[in-house]
Amino acid sequence: MGPKPTIREGSTAVGSLCRSGSAQCDPGTGMMARKSVYIETSIVSYLTARPSNNLLAAAWQGVTVDWWDARRNQFDLFISATVIEEASQGDSRAAARRLEALAGIPLLPITGAVATLSKLLINEGGVPRKALEDALHIAVSSIHGIDYLLTWNCRHIDNAETKPLIRKICATHGYSCPEICTPQELMGVSSDDR
Repeated sequence: MGPKPTIREGSTAVGSLCRSGSAQCDPGTGMMARKSVYIETSIVSYLTARPSNNLLAAAWQGVTVDWWDARRNQFDLFISATVIEEASQGDSRAAARRLEALAGIPLLPITGAVATLSKLLINEGGVPRKALEDALHIAVSSIHGIDYLLTWNCRHIDNAETKPLIRKICATHGYSCPEICTPQELMGVSSDDR
């Protein structure tokens, strides 16, 4: 297997001058930091997968690689232990590629508040009971004040029918829901478009 990502639980995300648990502020200056992105497991899976013969999967792979190459350095990236666990599963060579791509991305801790919000997301119908890991991705992003949750999981996470309920559940319990989106939606606006 490849190298394990550096475990720096939220080291760049939380500081005494910042809103508690937020990735919004630079802990050294208290100033607004770059926007933050939580990388959900499907992103690194498409990023490192062998080229697919399936047209949709191939398109998603291409968009993911384009985003990774062109946009990731414009954001502060974060993952969680759930991403590491999921990325470690399956074929050992594929898992090694996924873990290598994740190396150095700071881990956000899965706290009691994260566990509680993930259960609320399930119990209040935002995420199906069988999708605990998906609820954890949303909860860890929300609890830590992440701006964007990047995913290709359009069944349980980036689902147009359930996102309003997910946002409502987070807000009802005092948290801001990250903008849940795909790499295609986070490609930015080019100067030609302005």
